[in-house]
Amino acid sequence: MPLLDIRNLTIELDTPHGRVKALEKVSLMLHEGEIHGLVGESGSGRSLLARAVLGIPGPNWTITADRMMWDGQNLQDMSTEQRRNLMGNEMAMIFQDPSGSLDPVITIGAQLIEAMPLDKSVAFWRRSRERIATAKKWLHKVGIKDPKRVMRSYPWETSEGECQKVMIAMALANQPRLLIADEPTNSMEPSTQAQIFRLLAQLNQLQGVTILLISHELETLAEWCDNLSVLYCGQVMESGPIDELIREPMHPYTKALMDHMPDYRGNLPHKGLMPTLPGSAPALQHLPIGCRLGPRCPEARKQCVHQPQLQHKKDRYFACHFPYETESGDDDTSA
Repeated sequence: MPLLDIRNLTIELDTPHGRVKALEKVSLMLHEGEIHGLVGESGSGRSLLARAVLGIPGPNWTITADRMMWDGQNLQDMSTEQRRNLMGNEMAMIFQDPSGSLDPVITIGAQLIEAMPLDKSVAFWRRSRERIATAKKWLHKVGIKDPKRVMRSYPWETSEGECQKVMIAMALANQPRLLIADEPTNSMEPSTQAQIFRLLAQLNQLQGVTILLISHELETLAEWCDNLSVLYCGQVMESGPIDELIREPMHPYTKALMDHMPDYRGNLPHKGLMPTLPGSAPALQHLPIGCRLGPRCPEARKQCVHQPQLQHKKDRYFACHFPYETESGDDDTSA
């Protein structure tokens, strides 16, 4: 049984221009102990999906889904209090805007200690000292060199990178079963990024934490993830094991992402334009009918005015009327 099973999730937003579909029929399945990547351009709906899983929708959201199951429990039937308890104990999220997620008038140490679970096995007269020591330990684990200074500092007194590390420490301190990392290494130097990803991989391997890793960097996800889902403009284009997906992409958008990855070998001329997919992602108020990639797709045909259903071939899922054939040559069946 999967840990998280979502089928045909749709999120509609009420805007001054009317109701728009930010996510449309998105399906996601996470198994215990896997690292699942979620890649897409800015505005593709990755963060909306994460917030819907956690149960923190916006005031203008309308969420519908055929199925939203968490470890055999129906998330749609849970009350607000039950979802909040689930988020505090079994789910955690590293948000993309760390400085905006911390209270500017409370010290970082106080916020971190408040987010930590209470260990009732420790005698009450020792709990305060133990919690402070544990908080410093988590700050040290995420790469903060001076935990004492950060503990007594306010968020506005620390750098953006340090705030991001504090948010990671707050999420990991509860030792959740599912960790949603939304651009967890944003605004960090490369050495710190590698340190954070090694920490997440260690938590996954040693403690069995399931991780949903959200990023726009396909190279990073290819290195750390087991499975990958590709989002474009609120729709799932393709999903499956990342090794197979990169070796033999079945969807034109996935192939375009692979073909247009930066070339670090220095073959591009100085200040030369990087290869990109023609056109740009449409605004939510002017979405094309059918497949949303249609106006930019190199394989688009008349049939693409009808939205493609999610197809299943072995352990690969894709939504395309004209997918690229793989070496297996099996027939496609609808999911």
